[in-house]
Amino acid sequence: MSPRKIIIDTDPGQDDAVAILLALASPEDVELLGITCVAGNVPLHLTAKNARVVCELANRPDTRVFAGHDRPITRALVTAEHVHGKTGLDGPALPDPKMRLQDAHAVDFIVDTLRREPSGTVTLCPIAPLTNIAHAFNRAPDIVGRVREIVLMGGAYFEVGNITPAAEFNIHVDPEAADIVFRSGAPITVMPLDVTHKALVTGPRLEAFRALGTPVGRAVAEWTDHFERFDKEKYGSEGAPLHDPCTIAWLIDPTLFSGRRINVEIETLSPLTRGMTVADWWGVTDRPANAMFMGDVDADGFFALLTERMARL
Repeated sequence: MSPRKIIIDTDPGQDDAVAILLALASPEDVELLGITCVAGNVPLHLTAKNARVVCELANRPDTRVFAGHDRPITRALVTAEHVHGKTGLDGPALPDPKMRLQDAHAVDFIVDTLRREPSGTVTLCPIAPLTNIAHAFNRAPDIVGRVREIVLMGGAYFEVGNITPAAEFNIHVDPEAADIVFRSGAPITVMPLDVTHKALVTGPRLEAFRALGTPVGRAVAEWTDHFERFDKEKYGSEGAPLHDPCTIAWLIDPTLFSGRRINVEIETLSPLTRGMTVADWWGVTDRPANAMFMGDVDADGFFALLTERMARL
């Protein structure tokens, strides 16, 4: 089979960076058409910079990077420097990028790509607030039916929330955008906290990255070493979860994950539960299924894949 064509929509973020690296290391599985950036973990000027830093770390300055929206559709921006540091990529000291940012807006790139490529061949991989994707769908409704699949990191059911008691960060930042995407009718696969909190960078897994002895291996180890301090203190876990690479890993080897097709709706009105993914895991409503909601991951297999691919870069 030919590689799956993808667009990564991102707000790097250390775990976003690892997801980008995994895609760049897997050309037999995915063809990265471009990276679109949005405000999220840090403001837009930093996410657009960080995406290029990661591409240059992977020796892929030919990758096209586009800047998108700098704020949610209707709300003030919420960021996560308390997790990712003031740059979003705190940890290793990496040089400023030399590759240029593309002139086109990220939403224009998404719309133009979906119209240009054959229908049903492009997968969108949002690992950030869904602002860019929602704007693209609102601007060009004709592209929704041309999307092969949306594979996103966001939401939670059993794990509930990580930025509020009820909401996961990516959905919480722009719940109106998430509502648009989940109501769009496009095929959706969700990697929620229920999965990513099982993909923990334990000590041996971190040392496996460091033992690669490459700039990429050291960067991945230092990134995870940086943000795991926050997660280990917050959750009392044995390591930090690698959220965003789960999306790319699923595209490479879906047998690593299991879940079920359910209905997912986004809470946009309640000040108490804003951004909650109301996931009908037990099928207690008659609302039609609109997403494949993952619930489990083979963590050992996931990290074996990740380490093997990082060794390529």
